Amino acid sequence: MNTKIFLIAGTLDGRELAQLLLERGFDVTASVVSDYGRKLLQTCAGLKVNDKPLDADELEKILREGNFDCLVDASHPYAQNVSVNAIRAAQAANVFYVCYERAQVEVTGENIFRVDSYESAAVKASELGKNIFVTTGSRNLKTFVTSPALKDCNLTVRVLPTAEVLSQCETLGLLPKQIVAIQGAFSIELNVELFRHAQAQVIVTKNSGQVGGADTKLAAAKILNLPVVMIDRPKIAYPNLAATFADVCSLLSLTEQRK
Repeated sequence: MNTKIFLIAGTLDGRELAQLLLERGFDVTASVVSDYGRKLLQTCAGLKVNDKPLDADELEKILREGNFDCLVDASHPYAQNVSVNAIRAAQAANVFYVCYERAQVEVTGENIFRVDSYESAAVKASELGKNIFVTTGSRNLKTFVTSPALKDCNLTVRVLPTAEVLSQCETLGLLPKQIVAIQGAFSIELNVELFRHAQAQVIVTKNSGQVGGADTKLAAAKILNLPVVMIDRPKIAYPNLAATFADVCSLLSLTEQRK
């Protein structure tokens, strides 16, 4: 019987990993939290998809009732709550847990200021300039829009051009001139032009690795001599951590040996 895998696949890495696992003969159910994510997975033949958001208890129930052998967590490196819930659910359901986490980019230079939270990023950005260009996605925009430290600053936010995200921006009171709605990947040259157009004085970003475009943002900021506020990844005690797809497959082989 094929090993049954529940894959949290909210990223490009997750979609590529889903395809690889299917090709390796695994029985894969991928979980996403948006209709957009579900549509991106439609090209994976034979893939079962869950598009309902799950808390820890709901995920545990699915793992138990579906008789899954393994949970592979390929969520975004900054999706802390997703990973914490996945670890808890897998342990409760006695299911083998593996986290795939993409590599970070090297962060060096005097003009890079590392912080450990979105709130700290807002405060540090306010200390470095008035025109703040936020490239951390849409999920934590409210922190920047409502931050007392940024009340006298000008925000520009770069987000995905989906109706849901744009509606969120409107609800938060962001004006069209403050929104750059565009999907990456972004070249160094495009980042330079976008930063220039916004008259950015500070860039706020996360270390989402090369897949997340952290390298080209840092390179563009260096060209323009702009300070960068870098939000560090959350610190999570993963039971099993894989840095490559090959590492994931090696860990999954342990699951197959247990069957």
